[in-house]
Amino acid sequence: MDANTQRITNKNLYADALDGLRQTPKGLSPKWFYDARGSEIFEEITHVPEYYPSRTERAILETHLPRIAAHVPDGTALVELGSGASVKTRMLLDGLPQLASYVPIDISEAFLRATAADLAAAYPALDIVPVVADFMQTVTLPELDDHDVVGFFPGSTIGNLDPEAAVALMARLGAWPGHRTLILGVDLIKAPEVLTAAYDDARGVTARFNLNLLTRLNREAGAEFELDTFRHKSVWNADKARVEMHLESLRDQDVRLGDHVISFTAGETIHTENSHKYSVEGLSQMVAQAGWQVAEVLTDPDTQFAVTILQQA
Repeated sequence: MDANTQRITNKNLYADALDGLRQTPKGLSPKWFYDARGSEIFEEITHVPEYYPSRTERAILETHLPRIAAHVPDGTALVELGSGASVKTRMLLDGLPQLASYVPIDISEAFLRATAADLAAAYPALDIVPVVADFMQTVTLPELDDHDVVGFFPGSTIGNLDPEAAVALMARLGAWPGHRTLILGVDLIKAPEVLTAAYDDARGVTARFNLNLLTRLNREAGAEFELDTFRHKSVWNADKARVEMHLESLRDQDVRLGDHVISFTAGETIHTENSHKYSVEGLSQMVAQAGWQVAEVLTDPDTQFAVTILQQA
């Protein structure tokens, strides 16, 4: 066993990276962005001027909270996927006094535990039940005393999934006991220059977020990436209606990953994330395949983003 193999502390990350970097083209799952540092950088992204989704979604939630509240029964458990810092969730916790509990689901355990502790202190009357899980796998909810469940999936994270995976996820969510309503954030199709700028901001925050993935591989998966030999790249794929994020190799190079060597040519990329953009019609067709229907669409005045209320068909 060589020194690189001995440095592997996250076997799942290592196995996933080895599989993805052996593919043509190379790719890594975006779920690995969210270690503690990645989660912190993403929260920073949400405040850069070019990144409109977070502030626009917050404004929609604030403006239309009474209409959202009409879909939330008394004694409901609010279950959030990919909760992160739960910034937007606080609007719902403040504006929906009928909630009995809040269940944040996130893959980053340390970040989730810290956020849940803060929320428990801020909302002592609310039952906060954090769940450490990868929502791309089957997630079993904790015992919720037969309360109705309202799902909350903000940030257009659904856009990170290919259509087939998005349908499969929606179907799994529909299988949760008592889950009749889902509040889903969706980024809408708009001018390509607005979209690409949102994923390649002038301050380079998104670039740091993307490159942090290589830092994590070095730390947890026995890799030896030199970060200054890769650059962040954002492109609009019109055919698939998605923004793509890549890490581009700036030269021919070999990179150690455990006891393997991954070869890169200059200009070759690692595809790290997709962010699909939807029309309302396209979203309706997608969720219908998973047994849901669009009950209400709430948008901003410029129709950049939508908070949709889905119900079981």
